[in-house]
Amino acid sequence: MMNDLTTERLTLKKIQENDAAGLFAVWSDPDVTRFMNIPAFTGEDQAKEMITILAALAKENKALRYTIRMKDSGQIIGSCGYNVLDFDNQRTELGYELAKGHWGNGYASEAIRELSRYAFTELGLHRIEAKVEPENDNSIRLLQKLGFTFEGTLRDAEKAKGRFVDLAMYAKLSSD
Repeated sequence: MMNDLTTERLTLKKIQENDAAGLFAVWSDPDVTRFMNIPAFTGEDQAKEMITILAALAKENKALRYTIRMKDSGQIIGSCGYNVLDFDNQRTELGYELAKGHWGNGYASEAIRELSRYAFTELGLHRIEAKVEPENDNSIRLLQKLGFTFEGTLRDAEKAKGRFVDLAMYAKLSSD
């Protein structure tokens, strides 16, 4: 149902089992997973398990995750996608992370811009949400730059790494 996506410098490809090594390299970095609800992975088998979970959600049209790849080399530099797909309410929630060596180059905004375009124009969605830990300044700046509106803080909204964390809710509407 959903296609791979292409931007000027990136290819967003649906995650597959053979992406485990490339994703493990990203998901094993504590700096990358600092604001994710998973601890840094210690073995490639954990990446394979995550891919299996994501594949099952994609099969049910409940979520969809892409690898973020450099268009020229095909190197996996992160992942992004729709953590929740709610077609009844024409809503999705975005998630994304990038390997530390690629931070600050505009790759995340390029990927999120394309995910947003696809959600509104191809999937017919009306609302895109992003939930971010309030200390995640880089992610908040990215969402603000892309026209997402801060809607409030969800107190103790998620249990991550054994503790409850607040989440700042950002959203963008198709009419924005």
